[in-house]
Amino acid sequence: MGESENYRPVSLTCIACKVMERIIKNDMTEHLSEYNVINNSQHGFTKGRACLTNLLEFLEEVYEKLDEGRAVDMIYLDLAKAFYKVPHIRLAKKMEACGFGGNLLRWIENWLKDRRQRVGIRGAFSEWIDVISGVPQWSVLEPLLFRIFINDIDTGILSKISKFADDTKLCKDVVTEEDAFIIREDLRRLYEWAKDWQMLFNVGKCSAMHMGKGNKKFKYNIGGVTLRASEEERDLGVIMHCSAKPSRQCVEAAKRANRILGMIKRTIVSRE
Repeated sequence: MGESENYRPVSLTCIACKVMERIIKNDMTEHLSEYNVINNSQHGFTKGRACLTNLLEFLEEVYEKLDEGRAVDMIYLDLAKAFYKVPHIRLAKKMEACGFGGNLLRWIENWLKDRRQRVGIRGAFSEWIDVISGVPQWSVLEPLLFRIFINDIDTGILSKISKFADDTKLCKDVVTEEDAFIIREDLRRLYEWAKDWQMLFNVGKCSAMHMGKGNKKFKYNIGGVTLRASEEERDLGVIMHCSAKPSRQCVEAAKRANRILGMIKRTIVSRE
């Protein structure tokens, strides 16, 4: 069955609750859009933005520097179980800072509290436990509340930063020790943000990728733990290689296409 931590709890709510959530979400989204509250670095759960816009905008910055002959360091970051660890009181403070208050804020606070969950397998159930943090998975408001919570992670960051929900990455051209120092300071700020807002980085899944000729391959760390140097990372489904060449992605795309063609040949008698 696999490791238990690979399974996600799903929030089951009635239709009336989902309709109410939808009404609230529409008004909140309109407010955030009118006052331009959400930073442009966020591409997840945002109208007009998606994985494609995230990749195009971020990689344009990377390849522009590489074309200029400059080395580039990319940092891939992973927040550990971010959706489950959002502290409710701190989320309320951030909502207030975004201009939400009154009955709306009280409704969301009441909607988040007094939740319970249990595990069920083949008719057998565990004991109920209280849910004291996190935004309810698969609820209508989940993506919006998480965007609000993680929005200010950009504060003070000098490197290029891009987010898709909780997936966060940095890049910067790195020629001198001073350039590397800027990235290190950005990572320090991100680590301090995570501590202040009761989140944790999964350092084992964070990595640094060194690209470009003459890259000095500086070392970086988060919370005193050195990030591993990676030659290859899967970035929102696209394979990125430190050589900056798309060869591996092309090979994988061809493999998938050949598997589909093989299935068609095996299962369809006539292809006329």
